[in-house]
Amino acid sequence: MRERDVEKYLCREAKRRGAMPMKFVSPGLNGVPDRCILFHGGLVVFVEVKAPGEKTRKQQQYRIVQMRDRGALVRVVDTKAGVDRLMEEADRWSLNHTNTSK
Repeated sequence: MRERDVEKYLCREAKRRGAMPMKFVSPGLNGVPDRCILFHGGLVVFVEVKAPGEKTRKQQQYRIVQMRDRGALVRVVDTKAGVDRLMEEADRWSLNHTNTSK
């Protein structure tokens, strides 16, 4: 399996939930995650996609720490199972947020 296969699966699963999996680019700022996913209920998750077993580069690690230090949710996924776990986490967050906001 290649990185693009994991990314396609991520996008398909996000869209299936009604989320918006946007390609994330930031000109002049290297190492940002590949995707910014907007879920119902206001959840925003930045996702770095890797091929199975592939590790993040130093610049990506630095950027992830910077983003997390500012309160951003950033996840790294490298398998379909990792995507499934992310989607389950987002589903739980959205369900809890919807239930408490009424």
